[in-house]
Formats: sequence, structure tokens, C-alpha cells
Amino acid sequence: MAARARAVGGADRTQRDLSAGQRKELLETLRARFEQNMNRHEGVEWAGVQARLESNPAKLWSLYEMERTGGEPDVVGLDSATGECIFFDCSAESPKGRRSLCYDREALEARKEHKPADSAIGMAAAMGIEILSEEQYRELQALGEFDTKTSSWVTTPPEVRRLGGAIFCDRRYGRVFTYHNGAESYYASRGFRGWLKV
Repeated sequence: MAARARAVGGADRTQRDLSAGQRKELLETLRARFEQNMNRHEGVEWAGVQARLESNPAKLWSLYEMERTGGEPDVVGLDSATGECIFFDCSAESPKGRRSLCYDREALEARKEHKPADSAIGMAAAMGIEILSEEQYRELQALGEFDTKTSSWVTTPPEVRRLGGAIFCDRRYGRVFTYHNGAESYYASRGFRGWLKV
């Protein structure tokens, strides 16, 4: 689904509306992934997830964007207060369509040359999602092994960002690590993982 979606994704980012075919294909992809990874969402029934998706077209569009950019979103739990489904990007490595990004717009504008195409925070906002916090990233890593070859920006504490830095995480040697870097930096192996409530 992802390859086909990428081919038509540009128009959809502008109009934020999926065709009936795109909705059907996305739901089939999400259902297959949901059923293949039941350990991520024990006690959650697909019928309830699908009902929420079908009644929230804007959120469905955001999930389409997550899928289109290689995130492989999946349900990782329910909000205990609202019953909303929580989706995380669950691709094995940081999403391919979201790499080579600096941390935020301020960092992007601060670069004098060799600017990346976008920032992690800016791209996430355009997709209608948020990037994972360090805590959420560790919750994801409890469900499997992710980013063993890549890394992902995570939400940076204001006090770190004020000093020009940003943080990112990865998994190496069987452990999850948190690092810092200049917010203006970007690398072909670093992207970001997002989350969404539906």
C-alpha cells in the first residue's frame, strides 16, 4: 500500500481528503498490521478501531500520511480517559519518508546554507500528528526492537531547546539510548516517529 500511496500522496497532502479507494486500501493495510501484531494492543478489538477511523476522516488522512511516508502506524493502546485509540509509527527503522530533517522551524530558518527540505516538528504538524516523546519512544521499544540502524528525533525539553539543542533516540547493543545534537543538524539516517489519537 505504501508504495502506491507515495505515488499519489502529493495531491492528498493539499486537499486532505482520501478517495473511497484510498480509504478502503488504508483500512485493509491497518487491519492486516493490527492482526499480525496483537502483542501491541492486547484486549483491543479491531471493530472498535475501525468504527473510530471511519467516523474521523481527518484522522484517517493523518494515518494515510503516516503510512505514505513509511511509518507503518499501528495501535499501541487506548486512552483510559477517552477510549481513543493511540497509534504510533511502528516501522522497524525510522520512517524513510521523514529523514534528513532538522528538529524544528527555528532550526531550519537558522541554517545559512544546505537547508534540509523540512523540520521534524514542521512536517509532523503538517501531517496532523505529534512526534513521540522520550517516554513514548521507550514505550514503543518495549513492544519490539526499533531503530537498530537509524535514529529518531523525540520531543525536546524547552530548557534544552533554548540552549540550541535537541534530543534523539535509537536502539543499539540491546539498549535504548538518548542523545543530544544541535537542533540544526540533520542526517540521512535520522527521522522522526509520530503518534496520533483517534
